[in-house]
Amino acid sequence: WSSDVCSSDLFFKQAADQGFAQAQVALGLMYSDGRGVERDDTKALTWYRKAAQQGHAWAQFGLGSMYYAGRGGRNDHVRAHMWLSFAAQAGLPDAANGRDLVAEGMTAEQVQKALRMAADCQSKGLKSCD
Repeated sequence: WSSDVCSSDLFFKQAADQGFAQAQVALGLMYSDGRGVERDDTKALTWYRKAAQQGHAWAQFGLGSMYYAGRGGRNDHVRAHMWLSFAAQAGLPDAANGRDLVAEGMTAEQVQKALRMAADCQSKGLKSCD
């Protein structure tokens, strides 16, 4: 990343505010990693969530990974499993591996809850899923 990242932040923010998922993912990554901006897990979750709810697989992967790690205030394996499952369904092999890793630390009831949440979320077109 170069010094151009700061000006990129403004560009991505404008595009993200208009609903462009790729820009939302870029902002999520920037805030998650502190690239060109101060690291802010809450903002990263917000931008990943917006793109994830539009069906963006990398955003779903990022969101699920953050829930698994407890970044942004919530360690939530059920939500991590749900979002990683969506990313895996979209064909991201790392997401399938991540989902399986998360499932290893969950009870059968938690896995079933994640599957029910995913089905409910999918029935809503991924809107209001979190």
